[in-house]
Amino acid sequence: MKAKKIYDNPTPEELRAFTEQMPACRITEFGNVNVQTRVTSRSSPSTFIVTDDPSLTDQKTISRVEYELMAKMQDEYIADQEMLVVDGYIGNAEGFKTPARLTIEKANANIAGMQQKLYYEGPRVAPEVQVIYTPNLSAPGYPDDRCIAVNLDEGVTRVIGSDYFGESKKGGLRMWNRIVYDRGGLGLHAGCKAVPANGDEKVFLIIGLSGTGKTTTTFTTQNDSLPVQDDFVALMPGGKVYGTENGCFAKTFSLDPEFEPNIYRAVTSPGSYLENVYQDENGKVNFIETSYTKNGRAVFSLSDLGSYKDAQNLGKVDYLLILNWNENIVSAVSRLSQVQAAAYFMLGETTGTSAGGKAEEGKFLRVPGTNPFFPLRHGLQGNRFLQLLDTHPMEVYLLNTGRVGGRADDDRSKKVTIPVSSAIVKAIAEQTIKWDQDPDFGYEVAEEVPGVDDIELLQPRRLYERQGRTDEYQAFVERFKRERVEALRKYPDLTEDIVRSVA
Repeated sequence: MKAKKIYDNPTPEELRAFTEQMPACRITEFGNVNVQTRVTSRSSPSTFIVTDDPSLTDQKTISRVEYELMAKMQDEYIADQEMLVVDGYIGNAEGFKTPARLTIEKANANIAGMQQKLYYEGPRVAPEVQVIYTPNLSAPGYPDDRCIAVNLDEGVTRVIGSDYFGESKKGGLRMWNRIVYDRGGLGLHAGCKAVPANGDEKVFLIIGLSGTGKTTTTFTTQNDSLPVQDDFVALMPGGKVYGTENGCFAKTFSLDPEFEPNIYRAVTSPGSYLENVYQDENGKVNFIETSYTKNGRAVFSLSDLGSYKDAQNLGKVDYLLILNWNENIVSAVSRLSQVQAAAYFMLGETTGTSAGGKAEEGKFLRVPGTNPFFPLRHGLQGNRFLQLLDTHPMEVYLLNTGRVGGRADDDRSKKVTIPVSSAIVKAIAEQTIKWDQDPDFGYEVAEEVPGVDDIELLQPRRLYERQGRTDEYQAFVERFKRERVEALRKYPDLTEDIVRSVA
Protein backbone atom coordinates (compact mmCIF):
# COMPACT_ATOMS: atom_id res chain seq x y z
CA MET A 1 0.00 0.00 0.00
CA LYS A 2 1.26 3.46 -0.91
CA ALA A 3 0.37 6.33 1.41
CA LYS A 4 1.65 9.76 2.35
CA LYS A 5 2.70 8.26 5.68
CA ILE A 6 2.01 4.93 7.37
CA TYR A 7 1.89 4.50 11.15
CA ASP A 8 2.57 0.78 11.49
CA ASN A 9 0.88 -0.75 14.55
CA PRO A 10 0.88 2.26 16.89
CA THR A 11 0.71 1.58 20.61
CA PRO A 12 -2.61 1.99 22.47
CA GLU A 13 -1.22 5.20 23.95
CA GLU A 14 -0.40 6.58 20.51
CA LEU A 15 -3.85 5.72 19.16
CA ARG A 16 -5.47 7.40 22.14
CA ALA A 17 -3.39 10.53 21.50
CA PHE A 18 -4.31 10.52 17.80
CA THR A 19 -7.97 10.15 18.76
CA GLU A 20 -7.82 13.14 21.08
CA GLN A 21 -6.60 15.21 18.11
CA MET A 22 -9.84 14.55 16.23
CA PRO A 23 -12.21 17.57 16.10
CA ALA A 24 -15.16 15.26 16.84
CA CYS A 25 -13.53 13.83 19.98
CA ARG A 26 -14.34 14.93 23.52
CA ILE A 27 -13.13 13.70 26.91
CA THR A 28 -15.88 12.52 29.26
CA GLU A 29 -16.24 12.77 33.02
CA PHE A 30 -14.77 9.24 33.18
CA GLY A 31 -11.58 10.22 31.37
CA ASN A 32 -12.40 8.18 28.28
CA VAL A 33 -12.85 9.46 24.74
CA ASN A 34 -16.20 9.99 23.04
CA VAL A 35 -16.36 10.55 19.27
CA GLN A 36 -19.41 11.81 17.41
CA THR A 37 -19.65 10.27 13.95
CA ARG A 38 -21.51 11.35 10.81
CA VAL A 39 -22.87 7.85 10.27
CA THR A 40 -24.62 6.36 13.29
CA SER A 41 -25.39 2.79 12.22
CA ARG A 42 -24.21 0.10 9.84
CA SER A 43 -24.76 0.86 6.15
CA SER A 44 -26.58 -2.29 5.03
CA PRO A 45 -27.95 -0.78 1.78
CA SER A 46 -24.37 0.12 0.80
CA THR A 47 -22.88 -3.33 1.44
CA PHE A 48 -22.07 -5.67 -1.46
CA ILE A 49 -20.46 -9.07 -1.97
CA VAL A 50 -17.94 -9.07 -4.80
CA THR A 51 -18.76 -11.84 -7.26
CA ASP A 52 -19.61 -12.52 -10.89
CA ASP A 53 -21.98 -15.25 -9.71
CA PRO A 54 -24.86 -13.66 -7.76
CA SER A 55 -26.21 -17.12 -6.87
CA LEU A 56 -23.31 -17.43 -4.39
CA THR A 57 -25.09 -15.19 -1.88
CA ASP A 58 -28.43 -13.73 -0.84
CA GLN A 59 -26.75 -10.35 -0.33
CA LYS A 60 -26.46 -7.59 -2.89
CA THR A 61 -23.50 -8.00 -5.24
CA ILE A 62 -21.15 -6.06 -7.48
CA SER A 63 -19.01 -7.49 -10.26
CA ARG A 64 -15.27 -7.94 -10.01
CA VAL A 65 -14.75 -5.29 -12.67
CA GLU A 66 -16.78 -2.79 -10.65
CA TYR A 67 -14.84 -3.74 -7.53
CA GLU A 68 -11.50 -3.17 -9.24
CA LEU A 69 -12.58 0.32 -10.31
CA MET A 70 -13.66 1.12 -6.78
CA ALA A 71 -10.43 -0.31 -5.34
CA LYS A 72 -8.36 1.77 -7.76
CA MET A 73 -10.21 4.92 -6.68
CA GLN A 74 -9.60 4.10 -3.01
CA ASP A 75 -5.92 3.28 -3.52
CA GLU A 76 -5.34 6.56 -5.36
CA TYR A 77 -6.99 8.43 -2.47
CA ILE A 78 -4.89 6.58 0.12
CA ALA A 79 -1.68 7.60 -1.67
CA ASP A 80 -2.23 11.17 -0.40
CA GLN A 81 -3.32 10.27 3.16
CA GLU A 82 -1.69 9.43 6.47
CA MET A 83 -2.78 5.89 7.34
CA LEU A 84 -2.82 3.66 10.41
CA VAL A 85 -2.23 -0.09 10.26
CA VAL A 86 -3.41 -2.32 13.12
CA ASP A 87 -2.70 -6.06 13.13
CA GLY A 88 -4.11 -8.74 15.37
CA TYR A 89 -6.18 -11.93 15.43
CA ILE A 90 -9.83 -12.87 15.35
CA GLY A 91 -9.84 -15.58 18.02
CA ASN A 92 -6.98 -16.82 20.16
CA ALA A 93 -7.08 -20.63 19.89
CA GLU A 94 -4.08 -22.22 18.21
CA GLY A 95 -5.08 -23.73 14.90
CA PHE A 96 -8.24 -21.65 14.70
CA LYS A 97 -7.28 -18.01 15.14
CA THR A 98 -7.40 -15.81 12.03
CA PRO A 99 -4.74 -13.13 11.35
CA ALA A 100 -6.51 -9.84 10.66
CA ARG A 101 -5.57 -6.28 9.68
CA LEU A 102 -7.24 -2.88 9.65
CA THR A 103 -5.86 -0.05 7.53
CA ILE A 104 -7.59 3.28 8.11
CA GLU A 105 -7.06 7.02 7.78
CA LYS A 106 -5.24 8.59 10.72
CA ALA A 107 -8.00 11.22 10.76
CA ASN A 108 -10.27 8.50 12.18
CA ALA A 109 -7.90 7.12 14.78
CA ASN A 110 -10.74 6.22 17.15
CA ILE A 111 -11.72 3.34 14.85
CA ALA A 112 -8.16 2.01 14.95
CA GLY A 113 -8.09 2.32 18.74
CA MET A 114 -11.39 0.48 19.08
CA GLN A 115 -10.39 -2.29 16.71
CA GLN A 116 -7.07 -2.78 18.49
CA LYS A 117 -9.01 -3.48 21.70
CA LEU A 118 -11.03 -6.21 19.98
CA TYR A 119 -8.13 -7.97 18.24
CA TYR A 120 -6.17 -10.60 20.10
CA GLU A 121 -2.41 -10.08 20.11
CA GLY A 122 0.03 -12.53 18.57
CA PRO A 123 2.98 -12.92 16.22
CA ARG A 124 2.65 -10.66 13.23
CA VAL A 125 1.93 -12.64 10.07
CA ALA A 126 0.26 -11.95 6.73
CA PRO A 127 -3.45 -11.28 7.32
CA GLU A 128 -6.09 -13.73 6.12
CA VAL A 129 -8.72 -11.00 6.37
CA GLN A 130 -8.23 -7.26 6.14
CA VAL A 131 -10.36 -4.15 6.10
CA ILE A 132 -9.19 -1.12 4.10
CA TYR A 133 -11.14 1.84 5.41
CA THR A 134 -11.44 5.41 4.09
CA PRO A 135 -14.22 7.23 5.98
CA ASN A 136 -13.55 10.57 4.29
CA LEU A 137 -13.70 9.36 0.72
CA SER A 138 -17.07 9.47 -1.02
CA ALA A 139 -18.47 6.71 -3.26
CA PRO A 140 -20.74 8.53 -5.75
CA GLY A 141 -23.41 6.37 -7.30
CA TYR A 142 -23.73 4.04 -4.30
CA PRO A 143 -26.45 4.38 -1.63
CA ASP A 144 -25.70 7.41 0.57
CA ASP A 145 -22.38 7.76 -1.31
CA ARG A 146 -21.00 4.85 0.72
CA CYS A 147 -19.71 1.49 -0.40
CA ILE A 148 -18.70 -1.57 1.62
CA ALA A 149 -17.31 -4.09 -0.88
CA VAL A 150 -16.67 -7.60 0.50
CA ASN A 151 -14.19 -9.62 -1.55
CA LEU A 152 -14.40 -13.06 0.03
CA ASP A 153 -11.92 -14.66 -2.36
CA GLU A 154 -9.18 -12.17 -1.49
CA GLY A 155 -10.21 -11.76 2.16
CA VAL A 156 -10.47 -7.99 1.73
CA THR A 157 -13.31 -5.63 2.61
CA ARG A 158 -13.06 -2.06 1.37
CA VAL A 159 -15.10 0.55 3.23
CA ILE A 160 -15.71 3.97 1.69
CA GLY A 161 -17.70 6.85 3.15
CA SER A 162 -18.73 5.62 6.62
CA ASP A 163 -17.07 6.64 9.87
CA TYR A 164 -19.09 4.21 12.01
CA PHE A 165 -16.85 1.74 13.86
CA GLY A 166 -19.20 -1.19 13.25
CA GLU A 167 -18.05 -1.37 9.63
CA SER A 168 -14.53 -2.20 10.80
CA LYS A 169 -15.60 -4.78 13.35
CA LYS A 170 -18.17 -6.47 11.13
CA GLY A 171 -15.91 -6.22 8.09
CA GLY A 172 -13.47 -8.72 9.53
CA LEU A 173 -16.12 -10.94 11.10
CA ARG A 174 -18.18 -11.15 7.90
CA MET A 175 -15.21 -12.65 6.05
CA TRP A 176 -14.42 -14.86 9.06
CA ASN A 177 -17.97 -16.28 8.76
CA ARG A 178 -16.99 -17.75 5.40
CA ILE A 179 -13.80 -19.25 6.84
CA VAL A 180 -15.72 -20.95 9.66
CA TYR A 181 -18.37 -22.31 7.28
CA ASP A 182 -15.71 -23.75 5.00
CA ARG A 183 -14.22 -25.54 8.02
CA GLY A 184 -17.51 -27.28 8.81
CA GLY A 185 -18.84 -24.93 11.48
CA LEU A 186 -21.04 -21.90 11.69
CA GLY A 187 -20.32 -18.36 12.82
CA LEU A 188 -23.04 -17.31 15.24
CA HIS A 189 -24.04 -13.74 16.09
CA ALA A 190 -24.02 -14.78 19.72
CA GLY A 191 -22.73 -14.12 23.19
CA CYS A 192 -21.30 -16.88 25.35
CA LYS A 193 -21.20 -17.40 29.11
CA ALA A 194 -20.37 -20.10 31.66
CA VAL A 195 -22.90 -20.62 34.48
CA PRO A 196 -22.15 -22.79 37.53
CA ALA A 197 -25.13 -25.05 38.31
CA ASN A 198 -25.72 -28.27 40.21
CA GLY A 199 -22.02 -28.83 40.84
CA ASP A 200 -21.10 -28.38 37.19
CA GLU A 201 -20.46 -25.57 34.70
CA LYS A 202 -23.02 -25.01 31.95
CA VAL A 203 -22.02 -23.32 28.70
CA PHE A 204 -24.61 -21.00 27.17
CA LEU A 205 -24.70 -19.43 23.71
CA ILE A 206 -27.00 -16.40 23.37
CA ILE A 207 -28.03 -15.68 19.78
CA GLY A 208 -29.63 -12.35 18.95
CA LEU A 209 -29.57 -9.27 16.79
CA SER A 210 -27.86 -6.13 18.09
CA GLY A 211 -30.14 -4.37 20.54
CA THR A 212 -32.20 -7.43 21.54
CA GLY A 213 -30.40 -7.92 24.86
CA LYS A 214 -27.62 -10.27 23.75
CA THR A 215 -24.87 -8.41 25.63
CA THR A 216 -27.10 -7.81 28.66
CA THR A 217 -28.08 -11.48 28.84
CA THR A 218 -24.44 -12.51 28.45
CA PHE A 219 -23.16 -10.27 31.24
CA THR A 220 -26.03 -10.51 33.73
CA THR A 221 -24.82 -12.77 36.54
CA GLN A 222 -26.38 -16.04 37.64
CA ASN A 223 -24.57 -18.16 40.26
CA ASP A 224 -21.32 -16.20 39.75
CA SER A 225 -21.44 -16.84 36.00
CA LEU A 226 -18.61 -15.57 33.81
CA PRO A 227 -18.94 -13.92 30.39
CA VAL A 228 -16.86 -15.36 27.55
CA GLN A 229 -17.87 -13.39 24.42
CA ASP A 230 -20.55 -10.81 23.71
CA ASP A 231 -21.01 -10.82 19.92
CA PHE A 232 -19.62 -13.60 17.72
CA VAL A 233 -18.54 -17.19 18.26
CA ALA A 234 -17.82 -20.21 16.06
CA LEU A 235 -19.85 -23.34 16.76
CA MET A 236 -18.11 -26.45 15.45
CA PRO A 237 -19.13 -30.12 15.22
CA GLY A 238 -19.29 -31.85 18.58
CA GLY A 239 -20.44 -28.70 20.41
CA LYS A 240 -17.01 -27.07 20.46
CA VAL A 241 -17.12 -23.26 20.62
CA TYR A 242 -14.40 -20.74 19.73
CA GLY A 243 -14.27 -17.06 20.68
CA THR A 244 -13.46 -14.15 18.40
CA GLU A 245 -12.73 -10.93 20.26
CA ASN A 246 -10.66 -9.69 23.18
CA GLY A 247 -13.20 -7.00 23.97
CA CYS A 248 -16.77 -5.88 23.53
CA PHE A 249 -18.72 -3.43 21.35
CA ALA A 250 -21.64 -2.68 23.66
CA LYS A 251 -24.77 -0.66 23.09
CA THR A 252 -25.02 2.04 25.78
CA PHE A 253 -28.65 3.18 25.54
CA SER A 254 -30.35 2.80 28.96
CA LEU A 255 -27.18 1.35 30.48
CA ASP A 256 -28.07 0.84 34.14
CA PRO A 257 -25.41 0.32 36.84
CA GLU A 258 -27.97 -1.53 38.98
CA PHE A 259 -28.91 -4.19 36.45
CA GLU A 260 -25.70 -4.21 34.39
CA PRO A 261 -22.90 -3.34 36.83
CA ASN A 262 -20.12 -5.19 34.98
CA ILE A 263 -20.87 -3.54 31.64
CA TYR A 264 -21.32 -0.14 33.30
CA ARG A 265 -17.97 -0.43 35.06
CA ALA A 266 -16.22 -1.36 31.82
CA VAL A 267 -17.95 1.30 29.71
CA THR A 268 -17.01 4.01 32.20
CA SER A 269 -13.39 2.91 32.56
CA PRO A 270 -10.82 5.50 31.39
CA GLY A 271 -9.50 3.22 28.65
CA SER A 272 -12.81 2.58 26.90
CA TYR A 273 -13.82 4.26 23.64
CA LEU A 274 -17.30 5.77 23.35
CA GLU A 275 -19.06 6.48 20.08
CA ASN A 276 -22.07 8.83 19.80
CA VAL A 277 -22.85 8.78 23.53
CA TYR A 278 -24.49 12.00 24.70
CA GLN A 279 -22.45 14.25 26.98
CA ASP A 280 -22.96 17.85 28.02
CA GLU A 281 -20.48 20.71 27.79
CA ASN A 282 -18.98 19.70 31.15
CA GLY A 283 -18.29 16.14 29.98
CA LYS A 284 -21.15 14.56 31.94
CA VAL A 285 -22.47 11.47 30.15
CA ASN A 286 -26.17 10.63 29.80
CA PHE A 287 -26.95 7.11 28.57
CA ILE A 288 -30.68 7.88 28.23
CA GLU A 289 -30.48 10.99 26.06
CA THR A 290 -31.01 10.13 22.38
CA SER A 291 -31.23 13.55 20.72
CA TYR A 292 -28.38 12.59 18.35
CA THR A 293 -28.87 8.83 18.13
CA LYS A 294 -30.19 5.91 20.15
CA ASN A 295 -27.29 3.82 18.92
CA GLY A 296 -24.59 5.01 21.31
CA ARG A 297 -21.77 2.48 21.64
CA ALA A 298 -18.70 1.63 23.71
CA VAL A 299 -15.67 -0.55 23.10
CA PHE A 300 -13.76 -1.96 26.05
CA SER A 301 -11.38 -4.82 26.75
CA LEU A 302 -12.54 -8.05 28.37
CA SER A 303 -10.07 -7.30 31.15
CA ASP A 304 -12.09 -4.17 32.00
CA LEU A 305 -14.92 -6.45 33.16
CA GLY A 306 -12.85 -7.59 36.11
CA SER A 307 -13.62 -11.28 35.56
CA TYR A 308 -14.33 -13.35 32.48
CA LYS A 309 -13.54 -16.79 31.06
CA ASP A 310 -11.40 -17.61 28.06
CA ALA A 311 -13.26 -19.64 25.43
CA GLN A 312 -10.26 -21.97 25.24
CA ASN A 313 -11.16 -23.23 28.73
CA LEU A 314 -14.80 -24.06 27.99
CA GLY A 315 -16.48 -27.43 27.78
CA LYS A 316 -19.04 -28.31 25.11
CA VAL A 317 -22.15 -26.16 24.65
CA ASP A 318 -25.06 -27.16 26.91
CA TYR A 319 -27.74 -24.56 26.16
CA LEU A 320 -28.49 -22.21 23.31
CA LEU A 321 -30.82 -19.22 23.71
CA ILE A 322 -32.40 -17.53 20.70
CA LEU A 323 -33.47 -13.99 21.63
CA ASN A 324 -36.70 -12.70 20.10
CA TRP A 325 -37.51 -9.08 20.96
CA ASN A 326 -41.29 -9.35 20.51
CA GLU A 327 -44.23 -7.21 21.58
CA ASN A 328 -47.26 -9.47 21.54
CA ILE A 329 -47.71 -13.23 22.01
CA VAL A 330 -44.21 -14.74 22.25
CA SER A 331 -43.61 -16.30 25.67
CA ALA A 332 -40.79 -15.12 27.90
CA VAL A 333 -39.26 -18.58 27.42
CA SER A 334 -40.10 -21.57 25.21
CA ARG A 335 -38.26 -24.87 24.79
CA LEU A 336 -37.74 -26.04 21.21
CA SER A 337 -37.13 -29.34 19.52
CA GLN A 338 -34.01 -29.53 17.35
CA VAL A 339 -35.86 -28.96 14.10
CA GLN A 340 -37.90 -26.12 15.65
CA ALA A 341 -34.61 -24.66 16.86
CA ALA A 342 -33.31 -24.56 13.28
CA ALA A 343 -36.52 -22.87 12.15
CA TYR A 344 -36.53 -20.15 14.79
CA PHE A 345 -32.81 -19.68 14.30
CA MET A 346 -33.53 -18.98 10.63
CA LEU A 347 -36.54 -16.77 11.33
CA GLY A 348 -34.48 -14.41 13.51
CA GLU A 349 -37.61 -12.51 14.52
CA THR A 350 -37.31 -9.21 16.32
CA THR A 351 -38.57 -5.68 16.44
CA GLY A 352 -35.83 -3.67 14.73
CA THR A 353 -33.37 -1.69 16.83
CA SER A 354 -31.29 1.41 16.19
CA ALA A 355 -28.30 -0.76 15.25
CA GLY A 356 -29.82 -1.14 11.81
CA GLY A 357 -30.53 2.57 11.38
CA LYS A 358 -33.82 4.38 10.87
CA ALA A 359 -34.87 1.95 8.14
CA GLU A 360 -35.08 -0.90 10.70
CA GLU A 361 -35.80 0.72 14.05
CA GLY A 362 -39.24 -0.13 15.43
CA LYS A 363 -40.20 -2.40 12.53
CA PHE A 364 -40.88 -6.12 12.84
CA LEU A 365 -38.02 -7.95 11.11
CA ARG A 366 -36.98 -11.46 10.23
CA VAL A 367 -33.20 -11.74 9.83
CA PRO A 368 -31.95 -15.24 8.90
CA GLY A 369 -29.84 -16.71 11.66
CA THR A 370 -30.10 -13.35 13.45
CA ASN A 371 -26.91 -12.82 11.47
CA PRO A 372 -26.94 -10.03 8.87
CA PHE A 373 -23.22 -10.70 8.32
CA PHE A 374 -23.42 -14.22 6.89
CA PRO A 375 -22.09 -13.67 3.35
CA LEU A 376 -23.41 -16.80 1.57
CA ARG A 377 -26.92 -18.10 0.83
CA HIS A 378 -28.98 -17.93 4.00
CA GLY A 379 -30.54 -21.37 3.68
CA LEU A 380 -27.09 -22.87 4.17
CA GLN A 381 -27.07 -21.45 7.70
CA GLY A 382 -30.23 -23.27 8.77
CA ASN A 383 -29.12 -26.63 7.37
CA ARG A 384 -25.65 -26.32 8.94
CA PHE A 385 -27.21 -25.31 12.27
CA LEU A 386 -29.37 -28.45 12.32
CA GLN A 387 -26.38 -30.60 11.32
CA LEU A 388 -24.36 -29.16 14.20
CA LEU A 389 -27.17 -29.95 16.66
CA ASP A 390 -27.10 -33.54 15.40
CA THR A 391 -23.38 -33.81 16.21
CA HIS A 392 -23.92 -32.62 19.77
CA PRO A 393 -27.52 -32.34 21.01
CA MET A 394 -28.08 -29.28 23.17
CA GLU A 395 -31.24 -27.76 24.60
CA VAL A 396 -32.44 -24.73 22.66
CA TYR A 397 -34.76 -22.07 24.04
CA LEU A 398 -36.57 -19.10 22.55
CA LEU A 399 -36.46 -16.06 24.86
CA ASN A 400 -38.61 -12.97 24.40
CA THR A 401 -36.64 -10.02 25.79
CA GLY A 402 -39.30 -7.47 24.81
CA ARG A 403 -42.94 -7.37 25.92
CA VAL A 404 -46.17 -9.34 25.86
CA GLY A 405 -49.54 -7.82 25.10
CA GLY A 406 -48.44 -4.78 23.14
CA ARG A 407 -46.00 -1.92 22.77
CA ALA A 408 -44.61 0.17 25.61
CA ASP A 409 -47.31 2.82 25.10
CA ASP A 410 -50.07 0.21 25.59
CA ASP A 411 -50.93 0.05 29.30
CA ARG A 412 -52.33 -3.47 28.82
CA SER A 413 -48.86 -4.80 28.00
CA LYS A 414 -46.12 -6.11 30.27
CA LYS A 415 -42.32 -5.83 30.00
CA VAL A 416 -40.06 -8.85 30.21
CA THR A 417 -37.56 -7.19 32.54
CA ILE A 418 -33.88 -7.95 32.97
CA PRO A 419 -34.51 -9.65 36.39
CA VAL A 420 -37.16 -11.87 34.77
CA SER A 421 -34.83 -12.89 31.94
CA SER A 422 -32.02 -13.49 34.43
CA ALA A 423 -34.24 -15.73 36.57
CA ILE A 424 -35.12 -17.73 33.45
CA VAL A 425 -31.46 -18.23 32.52
CA LYS A 426 -30.71 -19.36 36.08
CA ALA A 427 -33.61 -21.80 36.02
CA ILE A 428 -32.50 -23.22 32.67
CA ALA A 429 -29.01 -23.82 34.05
CA GLU A 430 -30.43 -25.49 37.16
CA GLN A 431 -33.19 -27.33 35.22
CA THR A 432 -35.94 -26.11 37.57
CA ILE A 433 -38.54 -25.01 35.01
CA LYS A 434 -41.84 -26.91 34.81
CA TRP A 435 -43.04 -27.19 31.23
CA ASP A 436 -46.36 -27.40 29.46
CA GLN A 437 -47.14 -28.00 25.78
CA ASP A 438 -48.23 -24.92 23.84
CA PRO A 439 -51.40 -25.81 21.89
CA ASP A 440 -50.75 -23.29 19.12
CA PHE A 441 -47.06 -23.47 18.20
CA GLY A 442 -46.08 -26.99 19.26
CA TYR A 443 -43.14 -26.00 21.44
CA GLU A 444 -43.11 -26.09 25.24
CA VAL A 445 -43.90 -23.06 27.39
CA ALA A 446 -43.14 -22.63 31.06
CA GLU A 447 -45.75 -23.45 33.65
CA GLU A 448 -43.51 -22.42 36.53
CA VAL A 449 -40.13 -20.65 36.78
CA PRO A 450 -38.49 -19.98 40.16
CA GLY A 451 -38.17 -16.20 40.58
CA VAL A 452 -40.87 -15.37 38.00
CA ASP A 453 -44.26 -14.77 39.62
CA ASP A 454 -46.21 -13.58 36.58
CA ILE A 455 -47.67 -16.52 34.64
CA GLU A 456 -48.89 -14.12 31.93
CA LEU A 457 -45.29 -13.46 30.89
CA LEU A 458 -44.75 -17.19 30.59
CA GLN A 459 -48.06 -17.90 28.85
CA PRO A 460 -49.26 -14.74 27.06
CA ARG A 461 -52.49 -16.45 26.03
CA ARG A 462 -53.64 -15.99 29.65
CA LEU A 463 -53.07 -12.23 29.47
CA TYR A 464 -55.10 -11.95 26.28
CA GLU A 465 -57.89 -14.14 27.73
CA ARG A 466 -58.08 -12.08 30.95
CA GLN A 467 -58.29 -8.87 28.95
CA GLY A 468 -60.97 -10.19 26.60
CA ARG A 469 -58.58 -10.17 23.63
CA THR A 470 -58.77 -13.83 22.65
CA ASP A 471 -59.66 -13.03 19.04
CA GLU A 472 -56.62 -10.74 18.82
CA TYR A 473 -54.41 -13.50 20.21
CA GLN A 474 -55.77 -16.03 17.75
CA ALA A 475 -55.25 -13.62 14.87
CA PHE A 476 -51.58 -13.33 15.84
CA VAL A 477 -51.30 -17.13 15.97
CA GLU A 478 -52.68 -17.57 12.46
CA ARG A 479 -50.64 -14.66 11.11
CA PHE A 480 -47.36 -15.91 12.60
CA LYS A 481 -47.87 -19.47 11.33
CA ARG A 482 -48.61 -18.23 7.83
CA GLU A 483 -45.83 -15.64 7.71
CA ARG A 484 -43.22 -17.98 9.20
CA VAL A 485 -43.82 -20.61 6.55
CA GLU A 486 -43.71 -17.94 3.84
CA ALA A 487 -40.48 -16.51 5.28
CA LEU A 488 -38.72 -19.90 5.40
CA ARG A 489 -39.81 -20.82 1.89
CA LYS A 490 -37.77 -17.87 0.61
CA TYR A 491 -34.65 -20.00 1.18
CA PRO A 492 -34.70 -22.85 -1.36
CA ASP A 493 -31.67 -24.54 0.25
CA LEU A 494 -33.57 -25.05 3.51
CA THR A 495 -34.73 -28.62 4.23
CA GLU A 496 -38.48 -29.20 4.22
CA ASP A 497 -38.51 -30.53 7.80
CA ILE A 498 -37.36 -27.13 9.06
CA VAL A 499 -40.12 -25.33 7.13
CA ARG A 500 -42.86 -27.73 8.30
CA SER A 501 -41.88 -27.35 11.97
CA VAL A 502 -43.48 -23.88 12.20
CA ALA A 503 -46.72 -24.83 10.45
